Amino acid sequence: MKYNQRSGSCFQLGLILTALSVIMIFGLANMAYAEQRGGSGGSHHGQFMDTRYHHDHYYPTRGQYVNALPRDHHAFVHGNGRYHYSGGIWYRPVGRRFMIIAPPLGLVIPFLPPFYTTIWVAGIPYYYANEVYYIQRGAEYVVVDPPQGETDQVPPTAGQMFIYPRQGQSEQKQADDRYECYKWAVNQTSYDPTKQNSNLSEAQLTQKRADYQRAMGACLEGRGYTVK
Repeated sequence: MKYNQRSGSCFQLGLILTALSVIMIFGLANMAYAEQRGGSGGSHHGQFMDTRYHHDHYYPTRGQYVNALPRDHHAFVHGNGRYHYSGGIWYRPVGRRFMIIAPPLGLVIPFLPPFYTTIWVAGIPYYYANEVYYIQRGAEYVVVDPPQGETDQVPPTAGQMFIYPRQGQSEQKQADDRYECYKWAVNQTSYDPTKQNSNLSEAQLTQKRADYQRAMGACLEGRGYTVK
C-alpha cells in the first residue's frame, strides 16, 4: 500500500512538471512571436528613436516581419524588386509576409516622408528620415548615399553663395537647377563637396572649394540666377 502511495505521488509530481514545462514553452513561443512582430510588451518595444539631426521620431527596427501592410502604403518597382512604403517605413515582400528594410539606392519616389529633416551639404539640400537620405531631382526624390561632407541644418547664408531666381523660377525648378549645376561643377573641378577629400592638403582643399564655387556660380548664372 505504501508502495502504491509513493507511485501515485511520483505520478502526480510528473504531471505537475509536465504541465509547467508546457506552460513555459507556450510562454516562450508567445514571447518569440511578439518579438518577431515588433512586440507589444513596452511602449517602444521593437522600435528605435532616430535622433540624428534632431529628427527625434520613432520607427520600427529593420528585420522585423509584418503579416499585412498599412492601408495607406504605396508600391514601387526598382530593378527586379518590388518595394512598399508608408510613413517613412520601407517593406519588401518575403513569401506571404513583409520585412521592414532599408530602401535600395537609386529608388525614386514622388514625395517625401511625412516626417523628414532637411540638412544642407555645400548648398545642396538633403532630406533625411529613418536613416535614409533623399535628394530632389525634378519633381521626384531619389534615395542616395549619406553625404560625407560637412552638414548643416541651416540654409546657406554667411560664407555661402546667395542665389536669386531673377526669372521667377519655382522652388522645384531651383532645386533641379542646383543639382544639375552641382553635377556640372563637380565634373569641371574634380571636387565633390559632399564627399571626403582626405587625399588633398588644406591648401589644395581651399583652392578646390574656390574653383567649385566659381563653377557653381557660373552654371547658375547661365540658368537665369543672380549669384553673389
